[in-house]
Amino acid sequence: ITVVTWNVGTAVPPSDVTSLLHLNTGEADDADVIAIGLQEVNSKINKRLKDALFTDQWSELFMDVLSPFHFVLVSTVRMQGVILLVFAKYYHLPFLQDIQTDCTRTGLGGYWGNKGGVSVRLSIFGHMVCFLNCHLPAHLEKAEQRKEDFATILHMQQFEGRAASGILDHDLVFWFGDLNFRIESLDIRFVKYAIDSNILSQLWEKDQLNIAKSTWPVLSGFQEGPLNFPPTFKFDVGTNKYDSSAKKRKPAWTDRILWKIKSPGVGLGGHRPSPGIVSVRQLCYCSHMEYTVSDHKPVAAIFAVQFASKADKPSVEIFVADEWSRPEQAVVRYKMAAGFHRSSWDWIGLYRVGFRHPKDYVSYVWARSDEGERCMEKQLCAQVTFSDEALPKRKGEYILGYYSNTSSSIAGMTEPFQISLPRSEEGSSSTDSSGSSSEEEDDSTLVLLAPKSRSPSPGKMKRHRSRSPSLAKFQGLILRPSSRDRATSRSPSPQSRRGLPGDIPTIHLPQEEPRGHGDKGKEPGWAGDGHEGSSCYQTVREQGRPRRVSADNPLARADPRNLGLLPALRLEMIDQAMGWCRESVEQGYPCRRMSPSSPPGCSTSPKEGSSP
Repeated sequence: ITVVTWNVGTAVPPSDVTSLLHLNTGEADDADVIAIGLQEVNSKINKRLKDALFTDQWSELFMDVLSPFHFVLVSTVRMQGVILLVFAKYYHLPFLQDIQTDCTRTGLGGYWGNKGGVSVRLSIFGHMVCFLNCHLPAHLEKAEQRKEDFATILHMQQFEGRAASGILDHDLVFWFGDLNFRIESLDIRFVKYAIDSNILSQLWEKDQLNIAKSTWPVLSGFQEGPLNFPPTFKFDVGTNKYDSSAKKRKPAWTDRILWKIKSPGVGLGGHRPSPGIVSVRQLCYCSHMEYTVSDHKPVAAIFAVQFASKADKPSVEIFVADEWSRPEQAVVRYKMAAGFHRSSWDWIGLYRVGFRHPKDYVSYVWARSDEGERCMEKQLCAQVTFSDEALPKRKGEYILGYYSNTSSSIAGMTEPFQISLPRSEEGSSSTDSSGSSSEEEDDSTLVLLAPKSRSPSPGKMKRHRSRSPSLAKFQGLILRPSSRDRATSRSPSPQSRRGLPGDIPTIHLPQEEPRGHGDKGKEPGWAGDGHEGSSCYQTVREQGRPRRVSADNPLARADPRNLGLLPALRLEMIDQAMGWCRESVEQGYPCRRMSPSSPPGCSTSPKEGSSP
C-alpha cells in the first residue's frame, strides 16, 4: 500500500507525478493500493462549480498517470480543498467491498470545511481498512486545538454496518495529511543549522507530534517511521529554499503519515499471520523535493501489509471466450455466490484495458433480474449477450466487470481478452470511448437525465455516502462542449475524457419550426410524461425576436441571461437533441442506448428479453 500526502497550496497540478507515486522504481512495482490525500486544493466558488460538473484537475491527473499501470479509482471524497483518492489494481476490485466515505468539518467551529478530515473505508480481502486524510489547525500555539479536532473527527465519523462503525474499529487505519504539528522551543537559526548539517535527530524530540504520541491517549497505538527527511514546510514556492519572507516561519514536519493496527498481535518471525491478524512493515518514508509548485513538499510512504485472505473467490464469477472475433461470440456467462445481494439495476460493463474508474466503460448490458434470481437459487450460470451495435469497433484487449448497484462497486471481473471483429479495421465508433478523437457532431455529448427520469440507468442509484466520479443532474438539459474544445475536455463521462472549454459560451434555444395540421400531438417531451400536444406556452425573446416555448420546459421558467453560473457550456433543449432518435423510431430504425446516461426517450427496461 502506497500512501501520499500533499498540501498543494491551491496550485495547478504539475505535468508529471510519476516519481511521487514511486511508479518507476522497483520497490513499488507490486503496489496493490494507492491512497492520495491532498489539502488546499483550489476551492474558490467558480472552481468548485466547475469541479462539481466535471472531475477536478488533480483527480484527472492521478487517473491519467495511474491507469497505464492498471490502477482504477476505487473511491474519492472531497470537502472543499481536502480530497482523498483511493486506487487499486483492477484485478483486486472484486475483493474490495463495503466502500463508504465520510467527512467532518472543524473550521470555524465545525461550519467550514477548510479544516477537518475526509475518509474512505473498505474491506480488502475481508479485512476492514480505513484511510483518513486530515488538515488540522495551523500555528505553533494551536497544538491543543489540533488534539481536540482530531478527537472530534474520530468521534463524528461513523459508518454503516457492524464490521467497523468507527474509524478506530477498523483492522488497520492510515492517518495522514497536513497535521500542522510544529517544532517547539528551538530557535529558527538552530533548526536551519540542524537541517543543513543533517542532524535531524536533534529536532525529533521537540516535534509536537512526537511529544503527543506519548502524552495524548487519543494517539495511543499510532505508529510512524523515522523522520529521515528534512522538514516539509515552509518553502518559497518554486524553490527548495525555506521561507525567506518577512515572517521567517520556522521549518516543520507538518505533513505526516501514521498507521494503527487494531489487534495488538503482529506476524512474528516473518511467518504467515493467522486469520484476523494484520502485519505492517514500512518500506519507505520520504519527501519529494523535486516538486516546487507549493510551499509544502509532498510525502510518500510504502507499506507491506500481510494478512490471511478471508475472501478467496469474488462474489460474481464471469466466464467469457478468450477472443471475440465474431459478434455471435459476445456471450457472457456469470455465476453469483450464495448470499450475494443482487439488484435489478446491476449491469456488466465492457472496459478497455487501462480504464480509469468503474463508470469508464465502452458499453454495457443489464444483468437481468428474473434469470439472475433463478440461476442464483440453483447455483447455475446466467447468460447475457452484447448486441452487435454495442461491440467496440477497435481491436484490442478488453475486460468485463459486473457492477453491483447495492454495493456501488465491481463484484466480479474477467482477465483481459481480445476483441478483433471483422469491421474493426473500419475505425472507431462512438460506442468506443477509449480512443475516439473524431470531430463529428455528438461524439462527446454528455446527457444529464432529469432526477425523476424513469429511464433504467446504472447511474440511477440510491444515495450512497461514497462519492464516485459522476455528473450532477440538471432538469431537462443537454450539456455539450463546443467542437473545437473537445480535445481538452475534462469530463468524467464514460463516453469522453476531454476537458472544459475555456471560452464563454452562448445559450441556444431551439428555433420553433412551423407547425402544420399533421404536427398536432407531436410536441416532443420526456417519454411517458404526457406533455404531447400541450397548449401552454410562454414567450421568450431571443436575439431581439419574441417566440414561444413550452411553459412546462424548465428553460421557459428561467431567463437564459441569468444562467451565468454555468461557464463554458452550451445549453440546448432536450427535445432538439432527441429529435434524431424519434425520427429513427418513426422510420422503423431501432433506437439504441449509447450509455446508461442516454435520454429516457431512447431507453429500454432491464426486464426479461430486453436489451439496453
